[in-house]
Amino acid sequence: MRILGVDPGLTRLGLGVIDAGRARQARMVAVDVIRTPSQDSSDVRLGRIADAFDTWLDNYRPDVVSIERIFARNDVSTIMGTAQASGLTMGLAARRGIPVAMHTPSEVKAAVTGNGRADKKQVTHMVTRILKLDSPPKPADAADALALAICHLWRGASAALSTPGATKDVVDRQRAGRQGDNLTPAQRAWAQAIRDAR
Repeated sequence: MRILGVDPGLTRLGLGVIDAGRARQARMVAVDVIRTPSQDSSDVRLGRIADAFDTWLDNYRPDVVSIERIFARNDVSTIMGTAQASGLTMGLAARRGIPVAMHTPSEVKAAVTGNGRADKKQVTHMVTRILKLDSPPKPADAADALALAICHLWRGASAALSTPGATKDVVDRQRAGRQGDNLTPAQRAWAQAIRDAR
């Protein structure tokens, strides 16, 4: 299974792709941060994010997208931009029929470090260790995106995936070239159950 983790933000949006191996081991495929200039208008910034995110979906063909669930903060302007970027990535994934999972920051921290209150330094350290990287991913948004993907790998089977539907049949999407390869037996069984229910 290939998972694309998204740490949403309007100024910096972290993206991290991992592949699941045996015994739920993770291997990093790609990581980056999409940056947009704060002096540009929101629509232009979101357009740049959309273009870059579409390119990542084309290039890496994830089986699922794991996005950080947004919580209210005191800074309304920051939360608005983060929510806009989050919604944009959800919509772009949904348009292609790629399932979306949402994970809270506490869930991600607990999955990766064992402590739901871990700081960014601890998360980055564990991501580096789990993925056997030579150096920590930088900036923190990159490490957070990989942590979201790892969290989904380890906890995603019971996490809140978006509702399956006729347009989310993983086998049909694979045949159409719209998603990653290497389906797990559980994904194949799920796809078959959806086909049988039609």
